[in-house]
Amino acid sequence: MATALKNLSVYSKDNIPNGADFKVGIVVSEWNDSITFALLKGAKDTLLENGVPEENILIRYVPGAFELPLGAQLMLDKTDVEGVIVIGVVIQGETKHFDFVCQGATQGIMQVNLEYNSPVSYCLLTDNNMQQSIDRSGGKYGNKGVECAVACMKMIALKRDLEG
Repeated sequence: MATALKNLSVYSKDNIPNGADFKVGIVVSEWNDSITFALLKGAKDTLLENGVPEENILIRYVPGAFELPLGAQLMLDKTDVEGVIVIGVVIQGETKHFDFVCQGATQGIMQVNLEYNSPVSYCLLTDNNMQQSIDRSGGKYGNKGVECAVACMKMIALKRDLEG
């Protein structure tokens, strides 16, 4: 298990850029909201702790994980955010629906990253059961939202650095 030996909420503040002038979007799936809202809290708290002003954090909601790529694309298209954190969870069920949603959402998120030349941080849990999701959204493995907020901030800083 990838996170079995890692707490997703632990990071060194020495390596985080100051987000005082960053504008970050967060697109959150409403499906499995007990999990996604916990991930949102982790992401938003991390942005705030690292200097991103609350008014520079734009949060929007989509019905499910499959809608995350379009939500990110619309946010990059229609607002002035520099990066987007997409938050969702898909839990394995009895059908192949899990595979199609995970694959479609993942490919879509990657496509938006590359086509918009902007960071879209992947906070999509793809777990076998609800307990795994709980463990990764503030449970024993920390909060994936924290990790994705850190990644988004680092990628915004990288893009700015390379653009001069």
